[in-house]
Amino acid sequence: MPPVFAHGRLRLYLLKLLDEAPRHGYEVIRLLEERFQGLYAPSAGTVYPRLSKLEAEGLVTYATEGGRKVYSITEAGRAELADRSGELADLELEIRDSVTELAAEIRSDVRGAAGDLRREMRAAATASATQVGEEDSWKAAKEELRKARQEWKEQARRAKDESRRAREEAQAARRQAKEAQDRAREEVQRIAGQLQEQFARSGGVLGSLAGAWLGGTASAPADAAADAADAGGWAADLAPTGDPARDLDRLLDRFRDEVRDAARDRGVSATQVAEARDHLAAAAARLATTFTPRP
Repeated sequence: MPPVFAHGRLRLYLLKLLDEAPRHGYEVIRLLEERFQGLYAPSAGTVYPRLSKLEAEGLVTYATEGGRKVYSITEAGRAELADRSGELADLELEIRDSVTELAAEIRSDVRGAAGDLRREMRAAATASATQVGEEDSWKAAKEELRKARQEWKEQARRAKDESRRAREEAQAARRQAKEAQDRAREEVQRIAGQLQEQFARSGGVLGSLAGAWLGGTASAPADAAADAADAGGWAADLAPTGDPARDLDRLLDRFRDEVRDAARDRGVSATQVAEARDHLAAAAARLATTFTPRP
């Protein structure tokens, strides 16, 4: 029998089912059986340990109702679903393929059983050719064969319907993932536009930030104090580009790199981090004043 879920994919699909609505373990098993049109039904030994593991990871939680655990997805679980939306769409396609493979296995089994039944009927008909009830026996065998063929057709139809439904759900999931990506891209562009508009109003901002960072550190080394005294010539090698927003981005990148290099080369303690936070807060306040339009 082909595997229905690849490694780790059942865990992701359980999060999807719990995102739809809170459910207890038996309901999760029943839903999986329905989605596979009865071609696959996971055991309790497969589902419950995975639900317990998701609960231990903080992705789901549960409440006891009527003596049963009803599981619900947490915000952390929804965040993982959002991060793996593309993988979830691929999973829907894998489910469709698994249903198709299961249906193929069933068709093969039915064909084999029908062939065996046909051979047995012919042997029985040959053995009873001289008996009075030969015609009745043959009719009964033909009826059994007809029923077997009908059952095979019904199972094939159900597998085809499930395959179509899984394909439609996968397409819908991909559309939703693309829409979410588009919305996120538009939001990033909107924020970037606001920042660029603010940066375009300012000039010499990094000099203020460097002064706030270096000027308030009484215990800084002598070379840092010298740098603060000469803040006006800091980053003089970065020639203006004519675009204030871009110039500011370059200055901020230089400032960030130098602070990180200093922390890496000289080491950093918890006390220094707290002191750095105060300096950055003061610098942020000065920057806010710089960004304020002047009359």
